Amino acid sequence: MVEQNTGPADASAEGRSDHAFSNVYDDEARAASYAGLEFPGTYFLAYRDLPALLREHVRGRKAIDFGCGTGRSTRFLRRLGFDVVGVDISAPMLARAQERDPGGDYRLVQDGTLGGLAAGAFDLVLSAFTFDNVPTLERKVALFRTVRDLLNDRGRIVNLVSAPEIYVHEWTSFSTRDFPENRRAHSGDTVRIVMLDVKDRRPVEDILWTDDDYREVYRRAGLTPIHITRPLADGSEPFHWVSETTVAPWAIYVLARAG
Repeated sequence: MVEQNTGPADASAEGRSDHAFSNVYDDEARAASYAGLEFPGTYFLAYRDLPALLREHVRGRKAIDFGCGTGRSTRFLRRLGFDVVGVDISAPMLARAQERDPGGDYRLVQDGTLGGLAAGAFDLVLSAFTFDNVPTLERKVALFRTVRDLLNDRGRIVNLVSAPEIYVHEWTSFSTRDFPENRRAHSGDTVRIVMLDVKDRRPVEDILWTDDDYREVYRRAGLTPIHITRPLADGSEPFHWVSETTVAPWAIYVLARAG
């Protein structure tokens, strides 16, 4: 288990500086490497339960894929019948998304803004791993308020994130053995992990964030978790699992407007 801070978010992650953190995904080589990535291994568990969750909690088909990268989640939503706009701050990633999916609607946005998207017009905002790369409580809260305002009254945010445990175990799709310092990380700290399903094996830098601190972010952003899933493998999947049957690598939060 990760050594987690026991204090509230405003005493831990809120004051941490983000000046040394950069988005490692805003990179031509990573974009090229990730463009063909679909749902292998550990990633399978991240998406396995989404269709059922969306059927249960989302009414309507207008969606935003917030932090769409090379378009994997955007294409996933389109296959489920959603009318999707994919948005991202990385031009290299969006170029690969548009190349792979010429008919898709992909838009480059400035960090922290979603100009051009109508407030209150969407049924769903899916954020798949985006908040793994957003430092500080203040920035997370501000972004969640921004995407919250895109929702209609019945709209939902589905926030798929890396659980803290992913950074201290070995996985079918990831390795952390070279980064023992991850075990000392608290919310807001940089953690490192190597992706095994892509050619680019440079370590990825993420920001660790605990469940307690996510709940504080949601509270401050005017959101309420109405469902939480921590997917485990059951052994029937066509993969050779490492830690996935006993430790959940992901957490999926379904969020509604508070009140």
